[in-house]
Amino acid sequence: VDEIHRFNKAQQDAFLPFVEKGSITLIGATTENPSFEINGALLSRCKVFVLQALTADDLVVLLRRALQEPAGFGMREINIADDLLGVIAGFADGDARAALSTLEMAVLNGELEGDTLKVTEESLEQCISRKSLLYDKKGEEHYNLISALHKSMRNSDPDAAVYWLARMLEAGEDPLYVARRVVRFAAEDVGLADPRALELAVAAYQSCHFLGMPECNVHLTEIVVYLSLAPKSNAMETAYLAARKDALEQIAEPVPLQIRNAPTKLMQDLNYGKDYEYAHDNPAGLTTMQCLPDSLAGKAYYVPTGRGLEERYKDRLEEIKAWKKAHGEKK
Repeated sequence: VDEIHRFNKAQQDAFLPFVEKGSITLIGATTENPSFEINGALLSRCKVFVLQALTADDLVVLLRRALQEPAGFGMREINIADDLLGVIAGFADGDARAALSTLEMAVLNGELEGDTLKVTEESLEQCISRKSLLYDKKGEEHYNLISALHKSMRNSDPDAAVYWLARMLEAGEDPLYVARRVVRFAAEDVGLADPRALELAVAAYQSCHFLGMPECNVHLTEIVVYLSLAPKSNAMETAYLAARKDALEQIAEPVPLQIRNAPTKLMQDLNYGKDYEYAHDNPAGLTTMQCLPDSLAGKAYYVPTGRGLEERYKDRLEEIKAWKKAHGEKK
Protein backbone atom coordinates (compact mmCIF):
# COMPACT_ATOMS: atom_id res chain seq x y z
CA VAL A 1 0.00 0.00 0.00
CA ASP A 2 1.68 3.19 -1.15
CA GLU A 3 1.07 6.37 0.88
CA ILE A 4 -0.60 4.30 3.59
CA HIS A 5 -0.92 7.38 5.82
CA ARG A 6 -3.75 8.56 3.54
CA PHE A 7 -5.94 5.72 4.81
CA ASN A 8 -8.21 6.93 7.61
CA LYS A 9 -8.48 5.18 10.99
CA ALA A 10 -11.35 2.90 9.96
CA GLN A 11 -9.58 1.88 6.76
CA GLN A 12 -6.38 1.08 8.63
CA ASP A 13 -8.31 -0.91 11.23
CA ALA A 14 -9.72 -3.06 8.43
CA PHE A 15 -6.24 -4.55 7.95
CA LEU A 16 -5.92 -5.65 11.58
CA PRO A 17 -7.70 -9.04 11.64
CA PHE A 18 -6.02 -10.17 8.43
CA VAL A 19 -2.57 -9.07 9.61
CA GLU A 20 -3.12 -10.87 12.93
CA LYS A 21 -4.18 -14.11 11.18
CA GLY A 22 -1.32 -13.91 8.73
CA SER A 23 -3.79 -13.95 5.83
CA ILE A 24 -1.91 -11.08 4.20
CA THR A 25 1.55 -9.63 4.28
CA LEU A 26 1.10 -5.89 4.64
CA ILE A 27 3.81 -3.67 3.21
CA GLY A 28 3.00 -0.01 3.67
CA ALA A 29 5.04 2.92 2.37
CA THR A 30 4.74 6.42 3.78
CA THR A 31 6.64 9.68 3.68
CA GLU A 32 5.20 10.64 7.08
CA ASN A 33 6.25 9.61 10.57
CA PRO A 34 4.35 6.34 11.28
CA SER A 35 4.14 7.29 14.97
CA PHE A 36 1.76 10.08 14.06
CA GLU A 37 -0.05 8.71 11.02
CA ILE A 38 -0.48 4.95 11.57
CA ASN A 39 -2.84 3.51 14.16
CA GLY A 40 -0.99 2.22 17.20
CA ALA A 41 -2.63 -1.21 17.01
CA LEU A 42 -1.55 -1.69 13.40
CA LEU A 43 1.88 -0.20 13.96
CA SER A 44 2.58 -2.56 16.88
CA ARG A 45 2.07 -5.53 14.55
CA CYS A 46 4.46 -4.22 11.91
CA LYS A 47 8.20 -3.89 11.56
CA VAL A 48 9.25 -0.34 10.75
CA PHE A 49 12.08 0.20 8.28
CA VAL A 50 13.42 3.75 8.06
CA LEU A 51 14.64 4.64 4.58
CA GLN A 52 17.47 7.13 4.85
CA ALA A 53 18.32 9.77 2.25
CA LEU A 54 20.94 8.69 -0.29
CA THR A 55 24.44 10.07 0.09
CA ALA A 56 26.04 12.28 -2.54
CA ASP A 57 28.31 9.37 -3.54
CA ASP A 58 25.26 7.12 -3.99
CA LEU A 59 23.65 9.70 -6.26
CA VAL A 60 26.81 10.08 -8.36
CA VAL A 61 26.77 6.31 -8.96
CA LEU A 62 23.11 6.56 -9.92
CA LEU A 63 23.77 9.46 -12.32
CA ARG A 64 26.63 7.63 -14.02
CA ARG A 65 24.38 4.61 -14.49
CA ALA A 66 21.71 6.83 -16.01
CA LEU A 67 24.30 8.12 -18.51
CA GLN A 68 25.37 4.60 -19.47
CA GLU A 69 22.17 2.53 -19.45
CA PRO A 70 20.02 2.34 -22.61
CA ALA A 71 16.95 3.17 -20.50
CA GLY A 72 18.65 6.45 -19.66
CA PHE A 73 21.06 8.35 -21.92
CA GLY A 74 23.17 5.33 -22.89
CA MET A 75 22.14 5.65 -26.53
CA ARG A 76 23.64 9.13 -26.75
CA GLU A 77 27.15 10.51 -26.32
CA ILE A 78 27.00 12.77 -23.24
CA ASN A 79 30.01 14.75 -22.07
CA ILE A 80 29.65 15.88 -18.46
CA ALA A 81 32.50 16.35 -15.99
CA ASP A 82 32.61 14.34 -12.77
CA ASP A 83 32.58 17.50 -10.66
CA LEU A 84 29.31 18.56 -12.31
CA LEU A 85 27.79 15.20 -11.39
CA GLY A 86 28.85 15.99 -7.83
CA VAL A 87 27.12 19.36 -8.04
CA ILE A 88 23.89 17.68 -9.19
CA ALA A 89 24.16 15.13 -6.38
CA GLY A 90 24.62 17.87 -3.81
CA PHE A 91 21.70 19.85 -5.19
CA ALA A 92 19.41 16.81 -5.03
CA ASP A 93 19.96 16.57 -1.25
CA GLY A 94 19.58 12.79 -1.06
CA ASP A 95 16.62 12.60 -3.47
CA ALA A 96 17.26 10.25 -6.40
CA ARG A 97 14.25 11.49 -8.33
CA ALA A 98 15.43 15.09 -8.03
CA ALA A 99 18.93 14.07 -9.15
CA LEU A 100 17.68 12.27 -12.26
CA SER A 101 15.30 15.11 -13.13
CA THR A 102 18.10 17.64 -12.82
CA LEU A 103 20.40 15.51 -14.97
CA GLU A 104 17.70 15.25 -17.63
CA MET A 105 17.18 18.99 -17.62
CA ALA A 106 20.92 19.61 -17.85
CA VAL A 107 21.27 17.22 -20.80
CA LEU A 108 18.32 18.77 -22.62
CA ASN A 109 19.95 22.18 -22.22
CA GLY A 110 23.42 20.95 -23.20
CA GLU A 111 25.45 22.19 -26.16
CA LEU A 112 25.72 19.99 -29.23
CA GLU A 113 29.31 19.49 -30.45
CA GLY A 114 29.14 17.16 -33.43
CA ASP A 115 27.62 13.91 -32.18
CA THR A 116 28.39 14.75 -28.55
CA LEU A 117 26.11 16.63 -26.20
CA LYS A 118 28.18 18.64 -23.74
CA VAL A 119 26.84 19.79 -20.38
CA THR A 120 28.68 22.93 -19.31
CA GLU A 121 28.89 24.54 -15.90
CA GLU A 122 26.93 27.54 -17.21
CA SER A 123 24.03 25.46 -18.52
CA LEU A 124 23.92 23.43 -15.31
CA GLU A 125 23.72 26.59 -13.20
CA GLN A 126 20.54 27.54 -15.02
CA CYS A 127 19.00 24.23 -14.02
CA ILE A 128 19.84 24.49 -10.33
CA SER A 129 19.26 28.19 -9.73
CA ARG A 130 16.97 27.49 -6.78
CA LYS A 131 17.04 24.52 -4.47
CA SER A 132 13.79 22.86 -3.44
CA LEU A 133 14.00 22.55 0.33
CA LEU A 134 12.66 19.47 2.11
CA TYR A 135 9.83 20.76 4.27
CA ASP A 136 6.24 20.07 5.17
CA LYS A 137 4.23 22.60 7.12
CA LYS A 138 2.21 20.01 9.02
CA GLY A 139 4.41 16.91 9.00
CA GLU A 140 7.41 15.68 10.93
CA GLU A 141 9.95 17.97 9.25
CA HIS A 142 7.94 20.99 10.36
CA TYR A 143 8.29 19.95 14.01
CA ASN A 144 11.89 18.83 13.57
CA LEU A 145 12.94 22.26 12.36
CA ILE A 146 11.06 24.30 14.95
CA SER A 147 12.53 21.99 17.59
CA ALA A 148 16.00 22.62 16.18
CA LEU A 149 15.42 26.38 16.30
CA HIS A 150 14.11 26.24 19.85
CA LYS A 151 16.92 24.05 21.17
CA SER A 152 19.62 26.09 19.39
CA MET A 153 18.39 29.26 21.09
CA ARG A 154 18.20 27.46 24.45
CA ASN A 155 21.76 26.27 23.94
CA SER A 156 22.87 29.89 23.26
CA ASP A 157 23.99 29.09 19.70
CA PRO A 158 22.95 32.07 17.51
CA ASP A 159 24.58 30.68 14.37
CA ALA A 160 22.63 27.42 14.50
CA ALA A 161 19.44 29.29 15.42
CA VAL A 162 19.71 31.62 12.41
CA TYR A 163 20.41 28.67 10.12
CA TRP A 164 17.30 26.77 11.23
CA LEU A 165 15.29 29.97 10.98
CA ALA A 166 16.45 30.42 7.39
CA ARG A 167 15.62 26.80 6.57
CA MET A 168 12.06 27.34 7.71
CA LEU A 169 11.44 30.72 6.13
CA GLU A 170 13.00 29.88 2.76
CA ALA A 171 10.91 26.70 2.60
CA GLY A 172 7.76 28.78 2.91
CA GLU A 173 6.93 28.63 6.62
CA ASP A 174 4.48 31.25 7.90
CA PRO A 175 6.64 33.86 9.70
CA LEU A 176 3.85 34.44 12.23
CA TYR A 177 4.12 30.80 13.31
CA VAL A 178 7.83 31.25 13.98
CA ALA A 179 7.15 34.55 15.75
CA ARG A 180 4.58 32.90 18.03
CA ARG A 181 7.07 30.20 18.99
CA VAL A 182 9.66 32.90 19.67
CA VAL A 183 7.23 34.69 22.01
CA ARG A 184 6.74 31.44 23.89
CA PHE A 185 10.50 30.90 24.11
CA ALA A 186 11.03 34.37 25.57
CA ALA A 187 8.96 33.46 28.63
CA GLU A 188 9.74 29.75 28.81
CA ASP A 189 13.52 29.83 28.47
CA VAL A 190 14.57 33.42 29.25
CA GLY A 191 11.91 34.70 31.60
CA LEU A 192 12.96 37.19 34.28
CA ALA A 193 16.63 36.60 33.53
CA ASP A 194 15.95 39.25 30.86
CA PRO A 195 12.41 40.67 31.11
CA ARG A 196 12.92 42.71 27.94
CA ALA A 197 13.09 39.52 25.92
CA LEU A 198 9.31 39.12 25.98
CA GLU A 199 8.79 42.75 24.93
CA LEU A 200 11.15 42.36 21.99
CA ALA A 201 9.61 39.01 21.01
CA VAL A 202 6.14 40.59 20.89
CA ALA A 203 7.59 43.49 18.88
CA ALA A 204 9.08 40.97 16.43
CA TYR A 205 5.67 39.30 16.09
CA GLN A 206 4.05 42.66 15.35
CA SER A 207 6.75 43.43 12.78
CA CYS A 208 6.03 40.14 11.02
CA HIS A 209 2.33 40.95 11.06
CA PHE A 210 2.89 44.42 9.57
CA LEU A 211 5.47 43.50 6.96
CA GLY A 212 5.26 39.81 6.11
CA MET A 213 7.95 37.97 4.13
CA PRO A 214 10.57 38.65 2.96
CA GLU A 215 10.94 41.97 4.80
CA CYS A 216 10.36 40.53 8.27
CA ASN A 217 13.20 38.03 7.97
CA VAL A 218 15.62 40.51 9.57
CA HIS A 219 13.26 41.13 12.48
CA LEU A 220 13.05 37.42 13.20
CA THR A 221 16.81 37.10 12.85
CA GLU A 222 17.29 39.93 15.33
CA ILE A 223 15.05 38.41 17.98
CA VAL A 224 16.44 34.90 17.43
CA VAL A 225 20.00 36.16 17.95
CA TYR A 226 18.91 38.23 20.96
CA LEU A 227 17.22 35.27 22.62
CA SER A 228 20.20 33.02 21.86
CA LEU A 229 22.55 35.41 23.66
CA ALA A 230 20.18 36.27 26.52
CA PRO A 231 20.71 34.72 29.98
CA LYS A 232 18.42 31.74 30.43
CA SER A 233 15.90 30.85 33.11
CA ASN A 234 13.05 28.36 32.96
CA ALA A 235 11.77 29.35 36.40
CA MET A 236 8.45 30.56 34.96
CA GLU A 237 7.62 27.22 33.37
CA THR A 238 8.83 25.29 36.42
CA ALA A 239 6.72 27.45 38.72
CA TYR A 240 3.58 26.98 36.66
CA LEU A 241 4.02 23.22 36.24
CA ALA A 242 4.48 22.78 40.00
CA ALA A 243 1.42 24.92 40.75
CA ARG A 244 -0.57 23.12 38.05
CA LYS A 245 0.26 19.75 39.61
CA ASP A 246 -1.05 20.88 42.99
CA ALA A 247 -4.10 22.52 41.42
CA LEU A 248 -5.01 19.25 39.70
CA GLU A 249 -4.06 16.76 42.42
CA GLN A 250 -4.71 18.50 45.74
CA ILE A 251 -8.12 19.03 47.31
CA ALA A 252 -9.64 22.21 45.89
CA GLU A 253 -9.62 24.23 49.10
CA PRO A 254 -11.73 27.39 49.22
CA VAL A 255 -10.09 30.78 48.87
CA PRO A 256 -8.99 31.99 52.34
CA LEU A 257 -11.57 34.37 53.82
CA GLN A 258 -9.06 37.18 54.33
CA ILE A 259 -8.41 37.58 50.60
CA ARG A 260 -12.02 37.34 49.45
CA ASN A 261 -13.94 40.37 48.30
CA ALA A 262 -16.95 41.40 50.40
CA PRO A 263 -19.18 43.65 48.25
CA THR A 264 -22.38 42.80 50.19
CA LYS A 265 -23.34 42.92 53.89
CA LEU A 266 -24.11 39.21 53.89
CA MET A 267 -20.61 38.44 52.68
CA GLN A 268 -19.21 40.72 55.36
CA ASP A 269 -21.28 38.93 57.98
CA LEU A 270 -19.78 35.66 56.73
CA ASN A 271 -16.31 37.10 57.45
CA TYR A 272 -15.37 37.62 53.80
CA GLY A 273 -12.38 39.95 53.81
CA LYS A 274 -11.98 39.80 57.58
CA ASP A 275 -8.38 40.36 58.76
CA TYR A 276 -7.36 41.50 55.29
CA GLU A 277 -4.11 43.48 55.47
CA TYR A 278 -3.54 46.25 52.94
CA ALA A 279 0.15 46.08 52.00
CA HIS A 280 0.37 49.79 51.16
CA ASP A 281 -0.50 50.71 54.72
CA ASN A 282 2.75 49.19 55.92
CA PRO A 283 5.94 51.26 55.45
CA ALA A 284 7.67 48.13 54.13
CA GLY A 285 4.89 47.50 51.61
CA LEU A 286 4.56 43.99 53.03
CA THR A 287 2.24 42.06 55.32
CA THR A 288 2.35 38.71 57.08
CA MET A 289 -1.04 37.68 55.69
CA GLN A 290 -1.25 34.14 54.30
CA CYS A 291 -2.57 33.96 50.73
CA LEU A 292 -2.26 30.22 50.03
CA PRO A 293 -4.75 27.63 51.33
CA ASP A 294 -3.80 26.04 54.64
CA SER A 295 -2.68 22.77 53.05
CA LEU A 296 -0.20 24.62 50.85
CA ALA A 297 1.01 27.18 53.37
CA GLY A 298 4.70 27.86 52.88
CA LYS A 299 4.81 26.10 49.49
CA ALA A 300 7.33 27.64 47.06
CA TYR A 301 6.61 27.53 43.33
CA TYR A 302 8.81 30.29 41.97
CA VAL A 303 12.46 29.44 42.49
CA PRO A 304 14.63 32.06 40.71
CA THR A 305 17.84 30.87 39.11
CA GLY A 306 20.03 33.88 39.88
CA ARG A 307 21.03 34.23 36.21
CA GLY A 308 20.98 37.62 34.53
CA LEU A 309 18.49 40.11 35.98
CA GLU A 310 16.73 37.29 37.80
CA GLU A 311 19.43 37.61 40.43
CA ARG A 312 17.72 40.85 41.50
CA TYR A 313 14.38 39.09 41.86
CA LYS A 314 16.06 36.31 43.78
CA ASP A 315 17.51 38.81 46.22
CA ARG A 316 14.15 40.58 46.52
CA LEU A 317 12.33 37.30 47.17
CA GLU A 318 14.81 36.42 49.88
CA GLU A 319 14.24 39.85 51.48
CA ILE A 320 10.47 39.33 51.44
CA LYS A 321 10.72 35.87 52.98
CA ALA A 322 13.17 37.10 55.63
CA TRP A 323 10.86 40.00 56.56
CA LYS A 324 7.85 37.71 56.85
CA LYS A 325 9.79 35.25 58.94
CA ALA A 326 10.98 38.00 61.25
CA HIS A 327 7.47 39.38 61.65
CA GLY A 328 5.82 35.98 61.91
CA GLU A 329 3.67 35.13 58.89
CA LYS A 330 0.17 34.40 60.09
CA LYS A 331 -3.03 32.89 58.74
